Amino acid sequence: MHIDSYRFGQIKVDGCAYSKDVILLRGEVTSPWWREGGGHVFATSDMGKLLEAAPEVVVMGTGYFGRVRVLKETIAAFAESGTEVIIERTPKSVEIFNGLSAEGRDVAAALHLTC
Repeated sequence: MHIDSYRFGQIKVDGCAYSKDVILLRGEVTSPWWREGGGHVFATSDMGKLLEAAPEVVVMGTGYFGRVRVLKETIAAFAESGTEVIIERTPKSVEIFNGLSAEGRDVAAALHLTC
Protein backbone atom coordinates (compact mmCIF):
# COMPACT_ATOMS: atom_id res chain seq x y z
CA MET A 1 0.00 0.00 0.00
CA HIS A 2 1.36 3.40 -0.98
CA ILE A 3 0.15 6.96 -0.46
CA ASP A 4 0.69 8.62 -3.82
CA SER A 5 0.00 12.17 -2.67
CA TYR A 6 -1.50 14.29 0.07
CA ARG A 7 -2.67 17.87 0.18
CA PHE A 8 -5.06 19.65 2.51
CA GLY A 9 -8.38 17.80 2.25
CA GLN A 10 -7.31 15.13 -0.23
CA ILE A 11 -5.21 11.99 -0.26
CA LYS A 12 -4.48 9.56 -3.06
CA VAL A 13 -3.78 5.93 -2.08
CA ASP A 14 -2.79 3.38 -4.70
CA GLY A 15 -4.28 5.57 -7.43
CA CYS A 16 -7.62 6.27 -5.69
CA ALA A 17 -8.45 9.73 -4.34
CA TYR A 18 -10.24 10.32 -1.03
CA SER A 19 -11.52 13.56 0.47
CA LYS A 20 -12.63 12.24 3.87
CA ASP A 21 -10.43 10.98 6.72
CA VAL A 22 -8.98 7.52 6.14
CA ILE A 23 -7.80 4.40 7.91
CA LEU A 24 -5.20 2.39 6.02
CA LEU A 25 -4.90 -1.19 7.19
CA ARG A 26 -3.34 -4.15 5.42
CA GLY A 27 -4.26 -3.14 1.90
CA GLU A 28 -7.70 -1.72 2.73
CA VAL A 29 -8.79 1.90 2.85
CA THR A 30 -11.71 2.87 5.09
CA SER A 31 -13.17 6.25 4.17
CA PRO A 32 -15.11 8.05 5.38
CA TRP A 33 -14.09 7.08 8.85
CA TRP A 34 -16.72 7.82 11.48
CA ARG A 35 -15.28 9.07 14.77
CA GLU A 36 -17.37 9.08 17.93
CA GLY A 37 -14.73 11.21 19.63
CA GLY A 38 -15.49 14.10 17.28
CA GLY A 39 -13.70 15.76 14.41
CA HIS A 40 -10.58 16.84 16.25
CA VAL A 41 -9.99 13.99 18.70
CA PHE A 42 -8.70 10.46 18.17
CA ALA A 43 -10.49 8.53 20.93
CA THR A 44 -10.07 4.85 21.77
CA SER A 45 -13.63 4.18 20.58
CA ASP A 46 -12.61 5.43 17.12
CA MET A 47 -9.76 2.93 16.80
CA GLY A 48 -11.62 -0.39 17.17
CA LYS A 49 -10.60 -1.75 13.78
CA LEU A 50 -6.95 -0.83 14.32
CA LEU A 51 -6.84 -2.07 17.91
CA GLU A 52 -8.37 -5.39 16.90
CA ALA A 53 -5.85 -5.84 14.07
CA ALA A 54 -2.90 -4.91 16.34
CA PRO A 55 -0.44 -3.91 13.60
CA GLU A 56 3.22 -3.51 14.47
CA VAL A 57 2.99 0.28 14.01
CA VAL A 58 0.11 2.73 13.67
CA VAL A 59 0.79 6.21 12.31
CA MET A 60 -1.70 8.89 13.35
CA GLY A 61 -1.92 11.97 11.18
CA THR A 62 -3.27 14.86 13.22
CA GLY A 63 -4.17 17.06 10.25
CA TYR A 64 -2.36 19.47 8.00
CA PHE A 65 -1.88 21.92 10.90
CA GLY A 66 -1.84 19.26 13.65
CA ARG A 67 -5.13 20.25 15.29
CA VAL A 68 -6.33 16.73 16.19
CA ARG A 69 -5.62 15.54 19.73
CA VAL A 70 -4.79 11.91 20.39
CA LEU A 71 -6.13 10.99 23.82
CA LYS A 72 -3.76 9.39 26.35
CA GLU A 73 -6.20 6.49 26.70
CA THR A 74 -5.91 5.85 22.96
CA ILE A 75 -2.12 5.66 23.12
CA ALA A 76 -2.36 3.39 26.17
CA ALA A 77 -4.76 1.03 24.40
CA PHE A 78 -2.30 0.58 21.54
CA ALA A 79 0.57 0.06 23.98
CA GLU A 80 -1.42 -2.72 25.66
CA SER A 81 -1.81 -4.46 22.29
CA GLY A 82 1.92 -4.14 21.57
CA THR A 83 1.46 -1.59 18.77
CA GLU A 84 3.96 1.25 18.42
CA VAL A 85 2.24 4.63 17.95
CA ILE A 86 3.68 7.47 15.88
CA ILE A 87 1.84 10.80 16.06
CA GLU A 88 2.67 13.55 13.57
CA ARG A 89 0.97 16.12 11.40
CA THR A 90 -0.54 14.42 8.37
CA PRO A 91 2.12 15.52 5.83
CA LYS A 92 4.87 13.95 7.95
CA SER A 93 2.66 10.92 8.73
CA VAL A 94 2.38 10.23 5.00
CA GLU A 95 6.18 10.18 4.67
CA ILE A 96 6.54 7.88 7.68
CA PHE A 97 3.79 5.52 6.51
CA ASN A 98 5.30 5.21 3.03
CA GLY A 99 8.77 4.60 4.45
CA LEU A 100 7.63 1.89 6.85
CA SER A 101 5.43 0.30 4.20
CA ALA A 102 8.35 0.22 1.74
CA GLU A 103 10.41 -1.57 4.42
CA GLY A 104 7.73 -4.26 4.57
CA ARG A 105 6.63 -3.38 8.10
CA ASP A 106 3.09 -4.14 9.31
CA VAL A 107 2.04 -0.48 9.39
CA ALA A 108 -1.41 1.06 9.55
CA ALA A 109 -2.52 4.68 9.54
CA ALA A 110 -5.34 6.88 10.81
CA LEU A 111 -5.18 10.17 8.93
CA HIS A 112 -7.13 13.41 9.37
CA LEU A 113 -7.04 15.21 6.03
CA THR A 114 -7.91 18.79 6.91
CA CYS A 115 -6.98 21.09 9.78
